Amino acid sequence: MISILEQNRQNAIAFYDLMFNQCKPREAVERYVGASYTQHNPHVADGKASFIEYFERMAREFPGKHVRVVRTVAEDDLVVLHCHQVWPTDANKDWAGIDIFRFDAAGKIVEHWDVLQVVPAEAKHANGMF
Repeated sequence: MISILEQNRQNAIAFYDLMFNQCKPREAVERYVGASYTQHNPHVADGKASFIEYFERMAREFPGKHVRVVRTVAEDDLVVLHCHQVWPTDANKDWAGIDIFRFDAAGKIVEHWDVLQVVPAEAKHANGMF
């Protein structure tokens, strides 16, 4: 039997893929989001409807965008995704991101935080962003 931590981890990845890569934010919300959705990204308004509107617009404005989950961390009711985002039509093509999702007792996403930064052309080390 799969643990709740593993189920939440898999659901966070599936949510992100459906919403971002497959450009189906409405379906992602219907499948994976709970009764409420609290947003901490300052560019997206609170709530499920605002999330759907934002990512439907992003799909239109940035065709071909793609995310690759590099690593995950699951603890208590939180799942963290460390991701490489590629925005082929943006001036800054490559981004490194951390998304944090909080799950309710039913295994649905109810809260989100994120931080993003451009992957620079040069760094003062050879460690990379991922």
